[in-house]
Amino acid sequence: MKNELTIAMPKGRIFEEAYKLFVQAGFNLPAEIDDSRKLIVEAPDERIQFILAKPMDVPVYVEHGVADIGIAGKDVLLEQHRDVHELLDLQISNCYIATAGLPNTTMNDIAPRVATKYPRIATNFYKEKGEQVEIIELNGSIELAPMIGLADRIVDIVSTGQTLKENGLVEYEKIVPISSRLIVNPVSYRVKSERINAFIAQLKNELNKR
Repeated sequence: MKNELTIAMPKGRIFEEAYKLFVQAGFNLPAEIDDSRKLIVEAPDERIQFILAKPMDVPVYVEHGVADIGIAGKDVLLEQHRDVHELLDLQISNCYIATAGLPNTTMNDIAPRVATKYPRIATNFYKEKGEQVEIIELNGSIELAPMIGLADRIVDIVSTGQTLKENGLVEYEKIVPISSRLIVNPVSYRVKSERINAFIAQLKNELNKR
C-alpha cells in the first residue's frame, strides 16, 4: 500500500482503548481486528498495517524502524529509554506506579529489598529519596513478594488498588502517573512527516472534544 503506516500496538487493555479511540477519531478500521489471532492486520482503507505485540516489545519495534508508530504505556517508556519520539498523550489506560507493602511495616534494614518489574524506575525513585535498596526483579505476581518475605516493598502499576487490597497490601507512595503514549520512529518521522502529522492531528481533534 502506498505511503503505508505501520503501527505497533499491544494486545489487552491498551489495544482495546486505543482501537476505540482510532474509530471515534474517524479512522475506517476493520471490525474483526479485535477478535483476530493474527499478528499482522491490514486496514487497507486507511493504508495502515497493525503489528500486534507484547506491551514491552512495542518500543523495540518502533526504535528499530519495523513500525513507524507505536502505542506504549508511559511505564514502559520510562523503564526502557528507547530512541523514539513521544509525540502524544492518548489519555487512555490511566493508572500510576506506586510503592506498596504489608500494612504497618517499615524498612529499617541496612539494604531493604524492593521487588518490581520496573528496576530502572524503582532504582531512580529510591536514589532520589537518598535511600539505598536492593532491587529484586520479578516478571509477575509482584504482590507475592512481601507476603512470603522475599521483599520489604514492591514497586508496581496500580489501577484501582483492588489487587493490593485482595492480597493484604497497602499503598505507600505514588511515584508517577501513567497513560498510553503515541511514539514515533525518528527516521519515519522525517520521511513520512506529512502522513504522521496528519494522523496525529486527527487523533488530537478527537481528544480535544473530551
